[in-house]
Amino acid sequence: MNMKNMAIIGAVVVAAAAILLLKQGKTAEPAGEAPAPQGKVLPRLVDLGAGKCIPCKMMKPILDDLTANYAGTFKTEFVDVWENEAEGKKYGVKMIPTQIFFDADGKELFRHEGFFSKEDILAKWKEFGVGIENVQRSTSNSQH
Repeated sequence: MNMKNMAIIGAVVVAAAAILLLKQGKTAEPAGEAPAPQGKVLPRLVDLGAGKCIPCKMMKPILDDLTANYAGTFKTEFVDVWENEAEGKKYGVKMIPTQIFFDADGKELFRHEGFFSKEDILAKWKEFGVGIENVQRSTSNSQH
């Protein structure tokens, strides 16, 4: 095999590896979560916990509700720090559950440790100027 063929094969292998790495980096939207309108970056609530922690288990239905009903207003993410310790370290988690509110630019706005009720989460978003009231009205209007 000559050098030209080896160079072509090497380039194909590198390209294939790059494609695989890019595909692994992509994550699907969680079930029930509608993607943000194209071009619109949303603020995020990241809940760092664990599947077997009692207060974390109490947060699950709240997070599911927020994901289902406020997907176009803010993004809700859950990270299991027992299964993914690196993420816990990345966010500097000291106890679980920890909720971190980020603006649309990714700047941390607020951090809470422990159980956090849906009402308190929505009040915090409202405090940051996120249009929660409109979502609640549109949700209740759709039920008529």
